[in-house]
Amino acid sequence: MPGTNETLQESIAQQRTELLEIMQTPLQQLAGRCYPVWADRASLDQVLSTGLKTLPYGRALYALDTNAIQISSNVGADGLMPASYGRDRSKRPYMSEVLPVSGTLLSEAYISLIGRRPSLTAVQVVRDGAGAVLGFIGTDFDLRDLPLTHKLYDEPVFWRQIKGDPSIRNTVFHQSKVESAMDQQLDTVLGVIEELMIYHGVYHVILHFSSNRAVIWEMGDPYRYRLLDIDALVDPDICLAYPKTAYPADALVDREQIRTVLDLFRQLRFMDEMFYLRSGTLNLFNGIVGLTFSCDGSHYIPHHEFLDAGYEFWVGNK
Repeated sequence: MPGTNETLQESIAQQRTELLEIMQTPLQQLAGRCYPVWADRASLDQVLSTGLKTLPYGRALYALDTNAIQISSNVGADGLMPASYGRDRSKRPYMSEVLPVSGTLLSEAYISLIGRRPSLTAVQVVRDGAGAVLGFIGTDFDLRDLPLTHKLYDEPVFWRQIKGDPSIRNTVFHQSKVESAMDQQLDTVLGVIEELMIYHGVYHVILHFSSNRAVIWEMGDPYRYRLLDIDALVDPDICLAYPKTAYPADALVDREQIRTVLDLFRQLRFMDEMFYLRSGTLNLFNGIVGLTFSCDGSHYIPHHEFLDAGYEFWVGNK
């Protein structure tokens, strides 16, 4: 269970709440200036042109009647775009949501028709002096233009299982493991990987047992991954290519646990001829172990839970 970790959807919801707080007041004020000129297109365009300047990060602004037919030009930073007058926006994602009886709606993100990029639209109801609904004003935003309103989403640390390709799962009982070159020299491979992680700054590794390769990330150059083929993995001299680096103090995985994780990878690789480990992943900083099995099912597990479960868990749940 996620526990106290904020879920991805909760993080998105918080971002949307903060963005709506930025946009709501200027849109409501603009709606109040629009309704006296609602029936006069030229005057409405002028009010919208002035109003766009009050909307932080707004890219385009327009007015719609109650049927979502555009009754104004598009107003943008480059001026008026009269060709948009009369456009039917009723099928656009932001008009398919429950429109606000009062206040402002911030749409779900969608891909814009013209720019082909992630966008949001804020829709504000417009009422006349007696309270009758005249229509709506909408303003479009590019996600790229919006401010970062919330902290970076923290990946939750809990056991997750993800199903893979159904075609692979359906044929798992008709397959048999073929010994790979990595299988034949696995002691050497795991010794090299352990050395790189403890003493040479490698903090993330993906071991592809069936295809004889590993992908690694190194702290001194974290934005680029490196691909090690089987020739490199069975040559301890490869460690000389990476500078000696102190083990990170903020790693969630203790250095003594690395070999235990790798040894459990070995056991899962050889546990059965039909059900076996195809790839294993370890990240020292988030402490997550990733496993992909021959049935193409994947698990992402906090390393301490992986170690606590041990080999017996997987043998008992084949």
